[in-house]
Amino acid sequence: MKIRLVLMMLLVSMAFIDIFLLPSIRSQSVHASDEYRAFPDKEEQKMEVVLQLFYLDGDVVEEIASLQVSDLNEIWEDYKGWKLVEITKDRVILKKYIDDISPLLKANGYFGLTEDGTLSIFNGKPKNKNVIQSFFQIDLDKLESSAEEHLKNGIPVRSKSEYERVLKAFKPYSRTTGE
Repeated sequence: MKIRLVLMMLLVSMAFIDIFLLPSIRSQSVHASDEYRAFPDKEEQKMEVVLQLFYLDGDVVEEIASLQVSDLNEIWEDYKGWKLVEITKDRVILKKYIDDISPLLKANGYFGLTEDGTLSIFNGKPKNKNVIQSFFQIDLDKLESSAEEHLKNGIPVRSKSEYERVLKAFKPYSRTTGE
């Protein structure tokens, strides 16, 4: 049963490469004789692997690795669960969605209010005015003064659950677009 599953995945992968990837490689003027071989004569080749991590809070972190590989299957094996964005003769771009907030937010993120009353996340305390991400404008007339004071001082964001809890808590105070 496992062998059938592996063979089916291999066939689907080959069809995907033939339909979507080879035309883009051809358009980049790679010689036809090289199109079907990842590397001539199975020699090791230096490949740049770009890893893009997309976090829940909208932050994108990009890491670049330079690898010596003799077969593209080495890359697919090392980066299972990643989605292919682009592939060229010497570069592969992969992306992955992370169901968590970014390390930047965990280390130094604070919820607060911008001058116009928009709920935002800041890199550092809101007084520094270094906005990372904005959400919605708060109706300050409906908001309790203690909650407003908390937002002016900054509410730290250290986890995904805190991030979601704060957004949910302030959503009822958002201004509607018609006001």
